[in-house]
Amino acid sequence: MVSLFFFFFFNLTGRVREKDRKVFLPLVHPPNGCYSRRCADPKPGARCLPPVSHAGAGAQALGPSFTAFLGHSRELDQKRSNRDQNPVPIWDAGAIGGGLTKHEAVIISGTEMAKQIQKEIRQDVESWVALGNRRPHLSIILVGNNPASHTYVRNKIRAASAVGICSELILKPKDVSQEELLDITDQLNMDPRVSGILVQLPLPDHVDERTICNGIAPEKDVDGFHIINIGRLCLDQHSLIPATASAVWEIIKRTGIETFGKNVLVAGRSKNVGMPIAMLLHTDGEHERPGGDATVTIAHRYTPKEQLKIHSQLADVIIVAAAVQKQAGFITPVPGGVGPMTVAMLLKNTLLAAKRVLY
Repeated sequence: MVSLFFFFFFNLTGRVREKDRKVFLPLVHPPNGCYSRRCADPKPGARCLPPVSHAGAGAQALGPSFTAFLGHSRELDQKRSNRDQNPVPIWDAGAIGGGLTKHEAVIISGTEMAKQIQKEIRQDVESWVALGNRRPHLSIILVGNNPASHTYVRNKIRAASAVGICSELILKPKDVSQEELLDITDQLNMDPRVSGILVQLPLPDHVDERTICNGIAPEKDVDGFHIINIGRLCLDQHSLIPATASAVWEIIKRTGIETFGKNVLVAGRSKNVGMPIAMLLHTDGEHERPGGDATVTIAHRYTPKEQLKIHSQLADVIIVAAAVQKQAGFITPVPGGVGPMTVAMLLKNTLLAAKRVLY
């Protein structure tokens, strides 16, 4: 049985000397339940991260999530002087019963973070409509009876409604022709009321996914899979970014995880997930579309296990964007990780498409 995992893992092995002060972001609850570094009780207006859970390495995998270990960080030390003006929640490792060990994992709640982003999107949508603009509209094409695809689409439609985005579902049987799907995308491309178009993947074997993705107008391609959007992403230009990769990047930014000058290992080279994540993390932070300024290594199924072990030991961050066996997991993924964030970033793309700020 294979599951799709997305997580990031900050390596402690061989990187931190005992005499070094270890710091880490608050990705677990402290004993007093407060996310502030210096107070025993929560302060009004304190900048806190979403609730997270803490688990050991031996637990069973339950679903997709993001996971992080954090070790010594000189960059965070340098930012401590700005903590009062723009507080970054940091604790000494010893402040929580001696701190984490290298065999423990911390789980970030993508669900809570997604709720915050959806709240922001709803406010932006209502402001946009209040100015006399057309309400954003998402058209979803679903082919066949794949139960997982139907579940994903239901979640997207429900989330769109919650943020004030109109949506429609176009259902087609699994034997639909490629030509008919292209005709549908052409009609939606020309429809001025449609802001964004999404074709739920995977498609039946007789339909070429790349052809269908390229049949969507780049400015309405909220999945970010069109060749022009991928090309602009690779050139560090503004584009509609694939939602899962965008979700990874948003989680990293919102949790304050430093990527500048770090070694990052991306396990998985898919064109829809692994490659876009690698592009976002390695590119220049001062370019038109800022990146993470990390040194990125991409591993895949043909990477020798010995080399993968070496790359993992050298990495500050490991992002697994590939199918892995549950038995091989060394973390405790839980429901509510990258999935809700992916949907949230899809809705954000829909709003961007409606505003036509990129094209």
